[in-house]
Amino acid sequence: MKMSSFRLPLWKRRKWQMEINSCDQNLNRCCEIIELNSEIQGQLFTILNETSQEGGHYAGVETIKTRLLPWLGTCFSCATSGRLFETNLSLTQDSFEKERQLRELASSQTLQLQELQEELTSTRLQLNHVQQDLKTSRAQEKDALRKLDRLNDYEQQIQILRDEIAILDAQKSVLQSRLARSRSPSPRHSESKSPSLLPLRSCSPGRARRTNASRRACLVARFGDIYAQERLDAETLLRTYISDMEMVQRIIYIAAVESFHEAKMAYRQFKIRVRETLSLGHSGPESLEDTVLDYIVRHEDLYDIQASVNEVIRSMNINPKISFPPEIDFIVISTLIRELCRVAFSMQTLVPPLDIAFGSDGELFSETKYHRSIDSDFTAALVAYHVWPALMENDVVIVKGEAVTKRGALWSCRSRSRGRSRSRSTSPLLSHHLSRSRSSSPLRSGSPRREVN
Repeated sequence: MKMSSFRLPLWKRRKWQMEINSCDQNLNRCCEIIELNSEIQGQLFTILNETSQEGGHYAGVETIKTRLLPWLGTCFSCATSGRLFETNLSLTQDSFEKERQLRELASSQTLQLQELQEELTSTRLQLNHVQQDLKTSRAQEKDALRKLDRLNDYEQQIQILRDEIAILDAQKSVLQSRLARSRSPSPRHSESKSPSLLPLRSCSPGRARRTNASRRACLVARFGDIYAQERLDAETLLRTYISDMEMVQRIIYIAAVESFHEAKMAYRQFKIRVRETLSLGHSGPESLEDTVLDYIVRHEDLYDIQASVNEVIRSMNINPKISFPPEIDFIVISTLIRELCRVAFSMQTLVPPLDIAFGSDGELFSETKYHRSIDSDFTAALVAYHVWPALMENDVVIVKGEAVTKRGALWSCRSRSRGRSRSRSTSPLLSHHLSRSRSSSPLRSGSPRREVN
């Protein structure tokens, strides 16, 4: 290794100190010296490696520890300082870059926010327009509904006038028939009884069939309400006079059966009267049966419901399956009987009509017709007694009834029917109602009865 290599960096450094140069020139000189210094250091480390190998494994260890390692530590600390500077510079550049990105992101978000605010303003304007249009359409709809209501009123008035004209025509035909009979040479024939005219009221042809579905739904619901409300009220009232719960439930069930029977009988008689009157002047596109049914639906208030209630109470008083304290009458449950008669009468105006199922003590229990009462023996197959009848339509159950099942029900029913008898006088209040019924309702006389369990 030549000594000139060591002298060259010193010479260049001294010459550099004596010259006045520009910044670029100084940096070039500095870089030249660093390059020369690195070459010299490379040569020195080569000499150090060869020299250490000549001394063996442990020769020169103390020299390296005391002189080389401290010098290397100083050099590395200087190098570390340089790297820290570079690291700080890199972090500064990264922070500047992140700040620039944040400024760009903030600017972009500001633009997006402005766009969203513009869209929101536009949407609000559109919503205001839609609300105004909606208000306008609602006002137009209300106006149209008012006009439609007025039109319906006019149509109803026209229909009422047509119905009144039809009834007047029927009355005219009856009067003409009477006049013709009065002029007949046979006085005995002219004295024959003619059917009495019904009160003049308007009827709407075809109304019964048009409203059949809605009336059916209302009546079925009302039948369920009677079971849930009026039946329980009657049961509570009867328990104040009768301690036997079975007897109370039997009384209510027989009241329901008798109410349907009397209401159906009253409906048949009422329908016969209406048919006789309307047949005299019937003319039109609809059949006589439809006209009669329409008239009955519109004039159900003509049904003498009190007469049916009285007949039901009279039938219950002679029924051998139920008993009641002599000082009290079945008239105490007249509210239940009245509602049952009203519903049963209206059910006869349906097409097809609704009726209750026939039931007898000791019959085989049917899951399709009845629910078991809570105090039943759920393993028993026979019905001991009924609590509430099932509602039927063409022999199809539409509302289940309720029954009590017990083991040995058939034997119990037979012994009960043989051992029970009723003989008690009717109270003055009930006698007054029955006398009014027989005097005011001749149609009830001679009406066929059916056996009630």
